Amino acid sequence: MKVLLVKPYTELKVAKRLQEGFLHLEPLELEITAGGINKKHDARILDLSVEKKPQKIFFQTLKDFKPDLIGFGAYSTALYIVKDLAGKTKEILPRSHIIVGGVHATLRPYDFNDNCISAVVRGEGANAISEIIANLEANAKLHNGSNILDPTDPDFEKDAGKNPPTYVDVTSIPLPRRDLVDRAKYFCIWTHSDSGKADKLFPRVASLRTSLGCPFSCSFCVIHHVMNKAYLQRSPEDVVDEIKNLKEDYIYFVDDEMFINIKRVTKIAELLKEHKINKKYISWARSDTISKHPEVFKLWKEVGLDVVYVGLESMDEKRLEDYNKKTGYETNKKAIKIIKDCGIMLHAAFIVHPDFDKNDFKRLEKDVIDLCPSEVTFTVLSPSPGTPLFVHHKEEFICDPFKYYDCMHTVIPTNMTVKRFYQHFGRLYAIALRSNPLRVNKIKVPLKDFFRALHYGIKYVFSLYSIYKDYPESLHHLKKDELLEKAKKEGFSYDD
Repeated sequence: MKVLLVKPYTELKVAKRLQEGFLHLEPLELEITAGGINKKHDARILDLSVEKKPQKIFFQTLKDFKPDLIGFGAYSTALYIVKDLAGKTKEILPRSHIIVGGVHATLRPYDFNDNCISAVVRGEGANAISEIIANLEANAKLHNGSNILDPTDPDFEKDAGKNPPTYVDVTSIPLPRRDLVDRAKYFCIWTHSDSGKADKLFPRVASLRTSLGCPFSCSFCVIHHVMNKAYLQRSPEDVVDEIKNLKEDYIYFVDDEMFINIKRVTKIAELLKEHKINKKYISWARSDTISKHPEVFKLWKEVGLDVVYVGLESMDEKRLEDYNKKTGYETNKKAIKIIKDCGIMLHAAFIVHPDFDKNDFKRLEKDVIDLCPSEVTFTVLSPSPGTPLFVHHKEEFICDPFKYYDCMHTVIPTNMTVKRFYQHFGRLYAIALRSNPLRVNKIKVPLKDFFRALHYGIKYVFSLYSIYKDYPESLHHLKKDELLEKAKKEGFSYDD
């Protein structure tokens, strides 16, 4: 059987600017899914997010490869793209079978209730695709009422309304088929301390997952809903074996929260030392974990941890409480100091709430200048499909929440006009770049990397300032009350 796994492209400019300039990770979820396909089948991965003309490449691949089974991975922002490609695929290859999976399919499978789709996969894809292929070969029913749902099955609506199924045993998840993608296309901007030599700023990067899920329940996060509150951890030995066999020297841990189990991550670091594995790492960590266990981050610095992404979210106690973050101002401050004292680069992540006024933006600007992180990102609070926050705001959507759900576009009314909000939002990034203590004009980097960072940095900041242009012009100059009124009259309402 010929199997084609497809990662959709994005249509939103700001996401394209980020991918082309600063961060483009391999489609790990599809590589892991491909790991569940028996080698007797001809499996391929088509990552449309790296293509300049994705639709042309997609249809040419269908024509040349003629796959029997096409699988799409789908985040919410790709919902309509996937449904469009699925419909056109069925026209070109009417005998083919089309399946969809990913975060959106797991949380809202009923959004894929379409006759051109053979199955909707909820949860981990590797075991599911193995079962689907076996059933197709046996001409058996695909719908199992749990993690594989057939839109044509009489029980589809009933089963699609259930909570996501229990996650599979982590030991049953195969290793990713990294050989199915062009690894030269994946990179991450990598901030180094001043070593006195010209370090790469855009190295090739491998993605690696050591755990799935998170035991915390932040109000803005979708992960505990996707995982049905499960937190799964691979063994230290298994993780180190995979690291050891990677060709890349730079590794991005894509765990939702890697450092929860201190004993486990300590063992991983000790094994890296024992095996003399000299690679560089980026990981996410919570500020309370860092505050409680500084010794672990000192150890990880010794084995190559260069950058830690910390979801500070805010330095305001009330907002942290509203986000159910279970951290606070002092915890965040302590974590920042620990990371800097360890010689690890801090990537601080903040949430910008749509209710921000001018003073809120000014306070956040001051926080960034005072904290002086090596890297910083800002995202706009967006209710995630499948969460209580989505239900709470479902009558307030000023735009289609699926089309615009990328955590950069607001989908609910802003306190300011939309245009003014994004002018302040773009200014945050400009200030963060200016206050960065490790700007590329201050440390040694290859000259081509310097100009690349400058070029894409300017393009990215300008795209942020102009995000408001992605919305209908009729929304640009409306304030909160006007946006709410318009949302109630003409807006997008979704049940969940």
